[in-house]
Amino acid sequence: MQAVTFHAGTVRLETRPDPIPGPGEVRIRVRMAGICNTDLELLKGYMGFSGIPGHEFVGVVDAAPDHPELLGRRVTSEINLGCGACPTCLTSGPRHCPNRTTLGIAGKDGAFAEFLTVPASLVHAIPDAVPDAAAVCIEPLAAALEPGQQLHLTAATSLLVLGDGTLGILGACGLRMLCPDVVLAGRHETKRAIAAAQGVAVRPADRDALRREYGPFDVVVEATGRPDGLAFALDLVRPEGTVVLKTTTFAPTPVNMARVVVDEISLVGSRCGDFKLAAAYLRDGLVDVSPLIQAVFPFAAFPEALAAATRPGAMKVLVEFGEE
Repeated sequence: MQAVTFHAGTVRLETRPDPIPGPGEVRIRVRMAGICNTDLELLKGYMGFSGIPGHEFVGVVDAAPDHPELLGRRVTSEINLGCGACPTCLTSGPRHCPNRTTLGIAGKDGAFAEFLTVPASLVHAIPDAVPDAAAVCIEPLAAALEPGQQLHLTAATSLLVLGDGTLGILGACGLRMLCPDVVLAGRHETKRAIAAAQGVAVRPADRDALRREYGPFDVVVEATGRPDGLAFALDLVRPEGTVVLKTTTFAPTPVNMARVVVDEISLVGSRCGDFKLAAAYLRDGLVDVSPLIQAVFPFAAFPEALAAATRPGAMKVLVEFGEE
């Protein structure tokens, strides 16, 4: 198979053997995959990554020795592969298994390849009404919706989402179902317009202007993708409020923790989310992801796709694999 690999900041197109599914696994022929900010951080050196990246994808099951009912199904997969035997896996699932690997991020080859293998237990069928390009967004949409599963958000909660990248826009549009007055603040007028078209109040990422208009917020979701995002969020949350952290960067995040102590602010890490919930949002048209898709490149043009994804202000860039 053809695969893209990252090694020490370099990108290569390699030929590798087709993977063979192990016990309980399925093999998926990838149809489309998305480049996200985490992939760009991996290329910079985040997690010391070396291998095949990519974790946002849709494909078709083409080998399933232990699960023939999945053959031919259009699917995506969760990204955390637990050991299945530790207390964490047995009680709360694989997301925080101490021995886990993570698809395309840590210890498990990902979706920038013609084939990948994953445990059948992590596979989710794609609703017929959801096209491939939208299905690629199930993973980031699930992550964007996760604060609504972690916190008790209500219509009375004053909620700010910081960052108008894909994750921030998806978060604001999705969490609007819980907090109708959610505000999205970002640096790019054209990006903010995507959320505004779906009923979200949008503002420039101006700290003083936001405080003048709204005062401090109950909850701030930090999705800037920037090392200084946490400090910015702390300036905009009320005492005893909550900052939800979505950003992961190779660069360290500087912050004065004394203000967290003095104002008794809760910091909540938020990573992955519920794929079933995200697929239902797309199936029912609760969030429109199509305006987020900037370009689709053939897989053979991956270097061009990566260049497009790294340009300032870029939105979601997809790569498409040819049919067998």
